[in-house]
Amino acid sequence: MREIALPLWDPAAGQGFRQLAELGLALVLSTVIGVERAVQQKSAGLRTHTLVGVGSALFMEVSQHGFNSVLALQHISFDPSRVAAQIVSGIGFIGGGIIFVRRDAVRGLTTAATVWLTCAIGMACGGGLPLLALAATATHFLVVRGYPLLTRLVPAISTAAQAQIQVAYDIGGGVLPRVLERCTRAGFRVLDVRVERAPWLERDEEPRPADPGTSDVELTIQGTGSVHQLVAELAELEGIRSVWSPAVDTTD
Repeated sequence: MREIALPLWDPAAGQGFRQLAELGLALVLSTVIGVERAVQQKSAGLRTHTLVGVGSALFMEVSQHGFNSVLALQHISFDPSRVAAQIVSGIGFIGGGIIFVRRDAVRGLTTAATVWLTCAIGMACGGGLPLLALAATATHFLVVRGYPLLTRLVPAISTAAQAQIQVAYDIGGGVLPRVLERCTRAGFRVLDVRVERAPWLERDEEPRPADPGTSDVELTIQGTGSVHQLVAELAELEGIRSVWSPAVDTTD
């Protein structure tokens, strides 16, 4: 059987301006989402979201146009939707790698869902549905940017997240009551207070001797405020030696 040489540039076969434009749209939209995630300093940022979006669009292009020469043969049938279904299944591996559990806190769910949505946006671009892709991108920003503002205005639907804060402070001077007061003023409830060895001491290359004039306390808090801002405020209090929280730890 003689092989048919197909032209490299063939819009009718899926290699033309339309397909390049769809890939370009997937690149732009996924980059916009990736920039937002990178600004928030999430584990999956600009490059991850961009590659997921463009890769999903390319898979859709291959699904639609990559088998034209095979379908031209007699008695050959093919369902392009099967490739799209495999994309949805495969993206779960990336999402699962983003989600992690530290102590009793599960983190990365929103970023994993964002990667999943970026995959769908890329598929929409590759499938020739640019309006749906644009609408989904706008929905992303509505949810991740607008919903936190809504939950602050409506306490009934607010999501009260838990976090742990490690505080080392000088004994005496009423430091701990001021720490608890600052947590309450920042919109958190203090659920538990316990003394334990601070994790940042365990990371030191050479263990330092215990200072009888300091105390290391772990606070378990719950609320809708910003843990980053609370840690910064506690660090400025007089008598505070150090403040650390898994929610703002950047060592991972």
